[in-house]
Amino acid sequence: MDFETTVKERREDAGLTQAELADRVGVTRQTILYVEKGEYNPSLELAWQIAREFDARIEDVFDLPESTDPA
Repeated sequence: MDFETTVKERREDAGLTQAELADRVGVTRQTILYVEKGEYNPSLELAWQIAREFDARIEDVFDLPESTDPA
């Protein structure tokens, strides 16, 4: 599953419109639309804010592999 689908599904599961999510994270509805369509890669800050709205980790919302490198 790509991250665009994950963002849209989580938003819909949360009962939020694109405009409501956008308002909560401080961007325009169009930005959320473009993220969901895969036409815009969000900054780390925006990705973190979106994940926080879903009470989830960035890795889960944006389908990122977990790092296996030791710190």
